[in-house]
Amino acid sequence: MTKTNAARLLDSLGIHYKLREYTVDEHDLSAPHVAEMIGMPPEQVFKTLVARGDRTGVLMAVIPANTELDLKALATASGNKKVELVSLKEVMPLTGYIRGGVSPVGTRKAYPVYLDETVDLWDVISVSAGMRGCQMLLAPDDLARAVDAQRSAIAIWPK
Repeated sequence: MTKTNAARLLDSLGIHYKLREYTVDEHDLSAPHVAEMIGMPPEQVFKTLVARGDRTGVLMAVIPANTELDLKALATASGNKKVELVSLKEVMPLTGYIRGGVSPVGTRKAYPVYLDETVDLWDVISVSAGMRGCQMLLAPDDLARAVDAQRSAIAIWPK
């Protein structure tokens, strides 16, 4: 397996993680489908969404696979009046990752990351390793540490 930027960053920080590969279904890139493919409950598999706030600019939200992003809650947590998801065509230029493979770790530029408060319910969570077909399993605190090492801000929300 090729090491992604996300995996290389975790390695450089000495963070323990496991990679779990799965067969990509180009017709279903949804996070609940990924959870099914890797044999984990969707509440424990987190998807990374890229958004833009009217005051702060680009930010990332990491939420459970089976949930929808609450844009109002994210706006409040991030100090914005309004937050919108970026268009799919912007995802790659902003993050360096393709849709279905966006990781909160190892992005092209350091953006603030907002982790859903439910990460604290799990000893281990799954997030994209930075490519389709591969997930990283790691402790939520280790994810927060990795994100913090490369980002200007990290927050658990909506606390």
